[in-house]
Amino acid sequence: MKIETKCLHEGYKPENGGPGVMPIVQSTTYRFDSTAKIASLFDMPTECIYSRFANPTCDAVEKKIASLEGGVGAMLTSSGQAASLLSILNLCSAGDSFIAASTIYGGTINLFGVTLKKLGIECIWADAEASEEEVQKLFKPNTKAVFGETLANPALTVFDIEKWANIAHKNNVPLIVDNTFATPVLCRPIEWGADIVIHSTTKYMDGHAVQGGGVIVDGGKFDWAASGKFPDFTEPDESYHGVVYTREFGAMAYIIKARMQLMRDFGCYPAAHSAFLLNLGLETLPVRMRQYCENALTVAKFLESSDKIASVRYPALPGNEHYERAQKYLPMGTSGVMSIDIKGGRAPAMKFMDSLKLACNEVHVADIRTCVLHPASETHRQLTDEQLVAAGIEPGMVRISVGLENVEDIIADLKQALDTLD
Repeated sequence: MKIETKCLHEGYKPENGGPGVMPIVQSTTYRFDSTAKIASLFDMPTECIYSRFANPTCDAVEKKIASLEGGVGAMLTSSGQAASLLSILNLCSAGDSFIAASTIYGGTINLFGVTLKKLGIECIWADAEASEEEVQKLFKPNTKAVFGETLANPALTVFDIEKWANIAHKNNVPLIVDNTFATPVLCRPIEWGADIVIHSTTKYMDGHAVQGGGVIVDGGKFDWAASGKFPDFTEPDESYHGVVYTREFGAMAYIIKARMQLMRDFGCYPAAHSAFLLNLGLETLPVRMRQYCENALTVAKFLESSDKIASVRYPALPGNEHYERAQKYLPMGTSGVMSIDIKGGRAPAMKFMDSLKLACNEVHVADIRTCVLHPASETHRQLTDEQLVAAGIEPGMVRISVGLENVEDIIADLKQALDTLD
């Protein structure tokens, strides 16, 4: 099936006489006829036994997202941050390190650089545009993964997935890619060599700003045994009856381990109703993504002509430094998100935002409605000036998430706000 069809039909298969729309299974528990049956499920979790880490409604959505990304399995989480956290903790323990592109989302920078550091896990920051030779120097014997974003938030640079996958694999570690802004409609990183894909489903997948969530997708292609770096996958897990994940679960070793170990212990699993709402968003995702891209390109071309704006960061614009790379990885478009640099810095940028009437000034992105945000003052305010520069953020940067309103109305609102800067 093509992706538009998958968005409607994957995951949930109605039985004869069953509900045509995926039902909400609003239950924490599941009943069985025998103690032996429950015991067997603790050895081989092929059915739902408790909704802290599995639920039939969530399971259907997980299957759908895995199919959309071309993975072998997926696990929903309660937020995008939880997905980022568990994707690393499934690979790294105290004393380990991993490499991450410095342009990633500010909240993730704090998670990786501060919180994980307290747990004894080192994040080694890398310039996403560094040469292979420069990146190679960053690897240590204890390095377990590489992490990047398809479209960096808010720098709007395009991650060279194929290059970074080759670097990671030469060092026998997996590549994790945050594909939130692109969604599988615009880019499927696994097809370019990524091993694990994560999303904040709060954004385009949900699309309507009604509930938070995240997901981890296992590409199923990384050879954990051949790597030699991951004994937790190849040796018995004493916390789960001595199971050996690579032996028992093969290509799904990563995602099963994440569920059986981490979701069991952290319990950051979404409610069934949240998964139901997420599924509604997924059903219209291809239609929405096409319109987001069309609206955003029109808006970007308008903003590019303004003398109040120093630069427009939108990779689908001809002349953008990442235009050619965007044509390779995201030929259908580069989402509805762009960043602009207002001339004069922070004060004019904030005046511009406060003058908007249609666009919402809110701490969100990838919504169905147009919204704006000032990264240096809001999402990335915890970063130092040096970190802001490394993340590609200027004081006058405004992130614009173009929505699905009539594009002429969006442009009219932006124009009147820019006119206040005279």
